[in-house]
Amino acid sequence: MSDAPLAGAGVTVEGGRHARSVAALLRRVPPGLLLAWLVILLAALLAVAPGLFTHYSPTAGIAGHQLRPPDLTHLLGTDELGRDLLSRVVHGAIYTLTGAFVAVAVGLLAGTALGLVAGSVGGVVDDAIMRVVDVLLAIPALLLSLSIIVLLGFGTVDAAIAVGVTAVARFARVLRSEVVSVRRTEYVEAAFGSGGTFVRVLWRHVLPNSVTAAVAMAAVEFGRAILLISTLGFLGYGAPPPTPEWGLLIAEGRNYIATAWWLTTFPGIAVVVLVLAANRISQSVGKRT
Repeated sequence: MSDAPLAGAGVTVEGGRHARSVAALLRRVPPGLLLAWLVILLAALLAVAPGLFTHYSPTAGIAGHQLRPPDLTHLLGTDELGRDLLSRVVHGAIYTLTGAFVAVAVGLLAGTALGLVAGSVGGVVDDAIMRVVDVLLAIPALLLSLSIIVLLGFGTVDAAIAVGVTAVARFARVLRSEVVSVRRTEYVEAAFGSGGTFVRVLWRHVLPNSVTAAVAMAAVEFGRAILLISTLGFLGYGAPPPTPEWGLLIAEGRNYIATAWWLTTFPGIAVVVLVLAANRISQSVGKRT
């Protein structure tokens, strides 16, 4: 009977210590970085569970509610068809975030493969790959994206792949420089000397010790991908109407900017805030690596 209160007290003390440790950890995190992570988490929640934030349809308008300014019924106002702008911004998060993740994944995987081969093989293979990388870096990212979209076709996934191709060269150059330095270390030479095959040594020793810089760069490319995908959507090369993609929302609202400022302002703020949050997180990751 007397052991039960003691056990309960032990759990309470342990829980109190855990709460204090979490609070101390949060105090050590810079406020700007904490705010950036909260923005990213909010954007992810918008994409995963949009029904928690709005009950309006993002594509169906309401008769008589055309171009209503922000009020208690429509917090961000409505567009020219009577569609709730908050609902369109919330449901558009999935397209922007998905496109950014696909773009970063394409750039990271393809760039890692090219950089690993170039840095480990060297010689003519290295020269050939890096000349291709130099050509890609010489072409403006937006122009290269538009050229790829013309070949692939319009759409969210095609735009994301096009943006990802523009990031391949940067990932390849960063990883190649890391592979070249790791390839010359003593433990890699010892792995070769102990009978390790070329592919096995690359997979177990070179790649794990080289990929950190590329992963840190992925955080930078995430914000850049959001901006480029929104730009392509604004130009009409992304998701087709009535898809509530953020860049497309800005493009649709520019015709009413003199009479309905909210149509471009709120989607633009969403893009800017998300890009700034991603850049702030990338700065923190870059300092740690």
